[in-house]
Amino acid sequence: MKKRVSPAIVVLRIILTLILILVFVFGAYAAYLFIDYHRIEDNQVLDISGTGMEGEVDVSSGKTYHLTDWNIGFAAYTDQFSFFMDGGKYSRAFSEEDTVSNMNAIINELKAQESDFYLIQEVDFGSTRSYNVDERAMMEEAFSDSYTSTFGVNYDSSYLFYPPTSPIGASKSGLITLSSADIYDSVRRSFPIQTGFAKFLDLDRCYTVNRILCSDGHDLVLINLHASAYTTDDTIVRQQLAMLMETIEEEYAEGNYVIAGGDFNMDLLGNSGFIFGVSGADYSWAQPFPEDMLPDNVQLYAPYDPMFPVPSCRNADSPWNPETNFQITIDGFLITDNIEVVNCEVTDQQFAYSDHQMVQLMFKFK
Repeated sequence: MKKRVSPAIVVLRIILTLILILVFVFGAYAAYLFIDYHRIEDNQVLDISGTGMEGEVDVSSGKTYHLTDWNIGFAAYTDQFSFFMDGGKYSRAFSEEDTVSNMNAIINELKAQESDFYLIQEVDFGSTRSYNVDERAMMEEAFSDSYTSTFGVNYDSSYLFYPPTSPIGASKSGLITLSSADIYDSVRRSFPIQTGFAKFLDLDRCYTVNRILCSDGHDLVLINLHASAYTTDDTIVRQQLAMLMETIEEEYAEGNYVIAGGDFNMDLLGNSGFIFGVSGADYSWAQPFPEDMLPDNVQLYAPYDPMFPVPSCRNADSPWNPETNFQITIDGFLITDNIEVVNCEVTDQQFAYSDHQMVQLMFKFK
């Protein structure tokens, strides 16, 4: 006669089987992350597309040039959006339709500036979080008839199954540089980043070096950058800056004019919480910019009007509310002393299209 198995034994077996399945699934996923992980190669030569209106930049005319810088937040961050890694709710844009609509609005905002140059970050293509909308193609097509453009992939991540209820998935995003004068050379440089598990959260980071011939035979070098945001190792920030400074100094030594702009993910004002009225004590992701690292021939230009201060970024832990959102200026420029800055300011958009706002730079050549 077959011995009857007690209900307790049956339950225990089921529990052990489920545990083994979960261990296998998590083990397989961890193996996938490590096997699939890769860094984009350094010194990658970038393609140049579009048609510039001018062959070169005239440095002797005394003309004031206009440059617009903007992290567009993968076209997800309307003023009602909050992001889970900032303590908010969402990991993806509200919908594919919303992404396309916001992207079109962003393009219209950029075109309205009629700038000579644009540095744009967080432009997605093939990303789960932006429903695979090709924001890169939309941007390039919109400006192709009057600007040359380059695109450098900032990061290309594996599928991240987090948060479990709505995974952020795979992320592919990059930097677009637009110039009304012809860009004749462009290279992607890989920033140093964290190792270990943190590399899956902060992803890859880079800057692109874009060359435009000037009338005196030297180059205007536009560096488009997006530094690390969620690093747990403070030394990474200084390593990234040291590399960037080295590139700037090398170009300056050749007689070139250098503007490095973008999202530094550092408090460029040093005390943004005090300036904008909401304490940043609970937010450790953006530390003050280490001005002791600046070479003698390079100056930091952080957009700031002491009479009417406007932040360039908000912490997206909740929808936009100027009374409660931590506000900060992390977007700005490093500029060599052979360039005269006429004006540097943030365009107040009330964060209608991104968690960042456009930064405008007006400059001349000395």
